[in-house]
Amino acid sequence: MSITERVAYLKGLMEGMQIDKKDNTGKLLAVMADILEDIALEIDDINENALDLAEEIDQLSDDLGDVEDFLDELCEDDDDECCCCDDDEDDECCCDDDDCCCDDDGEPLFFEIKCPTCGGEFTVDEDVIALDSIKCPKCGETLEFDFDEDEDDGCCCGHDHKDR
Repeated sequence: MSITERVAYLKGLMEGMQIDKKDNTGKLLAVMADILEDIALEIDDINENALDLAEEIDQLSDDLGDVEDFLDELCEDDDDECCCCDDDEDDECCCDDDDCCCDDDGEPLFFEIKCPTCGGEFTVDEDVIALDSIKCPKCGETLEFDFDEDEDDGCCCGHDHKDR
């Protein structure tokens, strides 16, 4: 029996007992029965809302699962282009690509530089690039390297690898 049904039963008992609602005890019992009825109705509303919310949560959970599946498929498709795994806890590169931009083997990175003045090409390592400027070995022109902190590190996948 629900709370609402039990309160209705209580009110029926009060009427069956012919409690006089004009004396103090009768007034008190009638007010208490009305309050119990209001509480029972509120509890019914809360239970109904809880069931509705549970259904909505189940639907959201299903939708979130669909989004997760979509993102998993998207990441699997990008594995050919992206050589980095953000969720890789041991800082190991997840790709088998020889041209991997992660440089996870500890070897220094080398960059091909073309002088805009003389067109001469030469190779420098990452330590030289970190100097922000060098002189062209062919013509002596000063070449400046301007790396904006907000830009990516030039990786093919656009991930930030500053912590690697």
